[in-house]
Amino acid sequence: MGKPAWLLVLVLAVAGCAVIGPEEPVTPAPGSPTRAELTTLLDTVRVIAVRPRPGGYERGCKAGQGCVFGPAWTDDSDAPGSHDGCDTRNNVLATQLREVVHRGRCVVVEGILTDPYTATDIPFSKSDGGRIQIDHVYPLAAAWDMGAATWTPDKRRRFANDLSVNLLATGAATNQSKGDDTPAEWLPPARPNHCFYAAKYLTVAVDYDLPITAADNATLHDIARGCP
Repeated sequence: MGKPAWLLVLVLAVAGCAVIGPEEPVTPAPGSPTRAELTTLLDTVRVIAVRPRPGGYERGCKAGQGCVFGPAWTDDSDAPGSHDGCDTRNNVLATQLREVVHRGRCVVVEGILTDPYTATDIPFSKSDGGRIQIDHVYPLAAAWDMGAATWTPDKRRRFANDLSVNLLATGAATNQSKGDDTPAEWLPPARPNHCFYAAKYLTVAVDYDLPITAADNATLHDIARGCP
């Protein structure tokens, strides 16, 4: 099934009026998904009371580690864009940055990111590549707890590298502040981008049949009420 148009808008400009909680109203960024689109996703997604904690999550792939989502940014998965000879991180950078400069066919060495979480421009240089990280919108640890622990290794590897819905480049500090939090615990600093983030999160959940918690559901409904 084709993706809605807003999913193609990975960079949303900030422009100053959605009612999100008790704070002053702000306008959703141009290109944001509509309230109707979010409502459809909210009506589809499964909701559970609280996040389970099954244990066993181990992302690392060194000797003796679980490597439960496969090697980081592997090209060897059945995710969209894989098996093109380029690793997932460079594919995300090439997709989201503008004024991109490559070395060879795959390696992104320069560009500018308009951060979808802060709406600020971040210059990228490979020599200081740690300034920009790749975020899993629906965090890997949360996915593991919510059902991915029972998936096949191939499905987990696809999920970890699915740039069509679940990966966004963002600043390192923002990515680290988000960690493995879900919407009830963390929202993008740029409030005009909340509708975009909510729809991205819900789309991943629906596409992979992952649930959201009751607290996440309440937060996302609050956001939807302020979407255009």
